[in-house]
Amino acid sequence: MSSPLTARAPRLRGARALFTGRGGGVSTGDHAGLNLARHVGDDEQAVERNRALLAEEIGASVVFVDQVHSADVHVLPATGRVPTLTADAMVTDRRDVALAIMVADCLPVLLSDPVAGVVAVAHAGRQGLLAGVLQRTIEVMAELGTRPADLQASVGPSICGACYEVPATMRDDAAARLPQTWARTSWGTPSLDLRAGAVAVLAAAGVPRASLDADHPCTLEDERFYSYRRASRTGRFAGVIRRS
Repeated sequence: MSSPLTARAPRLRGARALFTGRGGGVSTGDHAGLNLARHVGDDEQAVERNRALLAEEIGASVVFVDQVHSADVHVLPATGRVPTLTADAMVTDRRDVALAIMVADCLPVLLSDPVAGVVAVAHAGRQGLLAGVLQRTIEVMAELGTRPADLQASVGPSICGACYEVPATMRDDAAARLPQTWARTSWGTPSLDLRAGAVAVLAAAGVPRASLDADHPCTLEDERFYSYRRASRTGRFAGVIRRS
């Protein structure tokens, strides 16, 4: 039976993975639904209840980080409580915790290595994607025994290239560094396709195309998800993964 907390559930071998949406939460007003972010002006008790509901859904305590659009990757300690740290990706081989990354148009990327027993989650917005957060995440997973050829990946719900309008100079700068991000909106203006860029990066890093899932909705177009472009005062949903 599907859960109201799970908007999308990609099949990644070696892991339980999900993308939350707005459904199933207790937040109200601008943040109505399952807002998981403490920094967006939502009621603190509502956020904590939403996080508790997510932990119940995934069957483990959920680890969050303070995200800053960097390429920093945090490896969880082998045992014990995980302190709140600043990073934009996390890696672990633990089974007793789940990793979560919050977004509202940026890319939530989930990675699982069922052979080495390593999972990871990354926040890939424009800045982080161009700074190499996905490459760095795979490098850190390799330090725990991962081979890219064994990886399963899901690039989750995010704003699409037909909607992510940016200034022409920003598009040109991004495309000079990652050509696959060059795009045009459905109304003919410059845009960025971060999802295409992420797929290209993961494939270049050695993730098999057959193990790479990027078929997910546009957050601006699909109101099941929070979107900062749709409403600047809004909540955050999450990509979540737990080693199985």
